[in-house]
Amino acid sequence: MSDSIHRRKAEHIEWCLTDEVEGDQVTNGLERYQFRHNALPELDFQQIDLTTTFLQRDIKTPFLISSMTGGAALAETINRHLAQAAEERGWIFALGSTRVMMESEHFRSSFQIRTYAPSIPIIANIGAVQLNYGFTVDQCKQILEWTEADAFVLHLNSIQEVIQPEGDTNFAHLLLKIEQLCQALDVPVGVKEVGFGIDGEIAKKLTDVGVSFIDVAGAGGTSWSQVEKLRSKERIKKQAAEALASWGNPTASCIVEANRSVPNQKVMASGGIRDGLDAAKALALGADHVGFARSVLKQSMHSYDALLEWMEIREWELRMIMFGIGAGTIQQLQTTDRLLG
Repeated sequence: MSDSIHRRKAEHIEWCLTDEVEGDQVTNGLERYQFRHNALPELDFQQIDLTTTFLQRDIKTPFLISSMTGGAALAETINRHLAQAAEERGWIFALGSTRVMMESEHFRSSFQIRTYAPSIPIIANIGAVQLNYGFTVDQCKQILEWTEADAFVLHLNSIQEVIQPEGDTNFAHLLLKIEQLCQALDVPVGVKEVGFGIDGEIAKKLTDVGVSFIDVAGAGGTSWSQVEKLRSKERIKKQAAEALASWGNPTASCIVEANRSVPNQKVMASGGIRDGLDAAKALALGADHVGFARSVLKQSMHSYDALLEWMEIREWELRMIMFGIGAGTIQQLQTTDRLLG
């Protein structure tokens, strides 16, 4: 089992570095929105403030490195670089699925990055479906202890699990178990998708059982049906997966629906976010934080300096857009009337 899961983690990294894992003719939906330029912003560009809060902690930006990897040899270097960069730039850092920490000691250290990121929020992560396969509250607490994480997120990945050769597909009665975990853990519990999106109805159900934040993780970026199709050697699954190449709720629609259904919920937006313009649109639609995944993974493979530069460019893009519409703070961006769509 342990060798299999380590191999799977390594294959996920390898395939996600290619362009073959993008959904077919799927966009994040943000292209439907455009900002109306403000020729007289009445702002000093140097005073534009990207500061936000998460878990009652001030952070320098509204940006998040979304859950990606861990549990493989290469993942240790990747996570160390990402953690160091997130600390330097003031981004939230979400770990990849930490279930492997309980199944094997190998590469457990790939998730233990608090030394490199002492001040930023770190989020630990397992698949919600594992609660139906014997994963216990005590094991979740052990992961929190090992990772020194500030929050715990459960990812929903039903379509991925169906196509994955090793997939766990019993998603029955999970909402009750999510509620029980929210009550049992001493840290906030969030829920995220993996690229197919959480709509308003599901966001409401999750909020009602005590979930503290939701990453809508919509369609428009990496398609995990395509990742698992590329990994699979099962002819039936590979061919069936083709029908889902354009599956998912676009990120923009998910943000709008979540804010309409649960206006006081903390909403993160990931799924096909590629630059500061996408991020600004997501924030203006009502997201509290915006996550980057595959695009930041690619940068982490080049060099640490290239990664830092890429992150700084995203921050500059966001500041310039805020300047262009006359929004001096993230709160002002979130309430702007200059997003048309």
